Amino acid sequence: MKVAPTELRAQLEGCHEEAFGWALACCRWDESEAKETLQVTYVKVLEGRARFRGESSFKTWLFAVIRRTAGERRRRQRVQRLALLRLAEQPASQSPDPGADVASGQLAARLREALSGLSLRQREVLHLVFYAGLSVEQAGEAMGVSLGSARTHYARGKSKLRRLLEERQ
Repeated sequence: MKVAPTELRAQLEGCHEEAFGWALACCRWDESEAKETLQVTYVKVLEGRARFRGESSFKTWLFAVIRRTAGERRRRQRVQRLALLRLAEQPASQSPDPGADVASGQLAARLREALSGLSLRQREVLHLVFYAGLSVEQAGEAMGVSLGSARTHYARGKSKLRRLLEERQ
C-alpha cells in the first residue's frame, strides 16, 4: 500500500503526541533518548526504509517501528559501551622498540583500510566476534539479525577481509 508523502507526513503529525509517549516508554523515560529515537523513526518512515503496508492500522505500525528503533539504539549503545570497556582494560603499549610501534601502526592502518572494504554488517559481526569476544550467535542477537544471517556475514566478512589483506601486502 503506497502512501503519498503528504499523507504520510499528516499521519505522522496526527500521531506525534502519542508516538512521543510511546517512545518515552520504549526509552525507559529518557526524554532525550526518546526524542532521538522518534527522529530516527520519522527519518526511516519518510525515506522509505520503513514502509507501511496496510496490514494493521498506521498507528500500530508506527508504534512497532518506534519499538524496533529504540531496541536497535539500545543494542548499538550496549556494543559501544562494551567496546570502550574492553579498550580501557587493554594495557598501553610498552614496547621498548620504536620500530615495533611503527610496524604495529602500519599493520593497524592496513587492517582499518581493509575493514572499510567490508559491508557494515560484515564489519559489525567481525568486530563483535573478534574484538568484543562474543560468539556468532551472540553477535547476531546484538545486531538484531538471525543466527543464519550472522553466520553468513561472518563467513563472507572473514573471507573478504583475508583477500583484501593479501592484496595489500
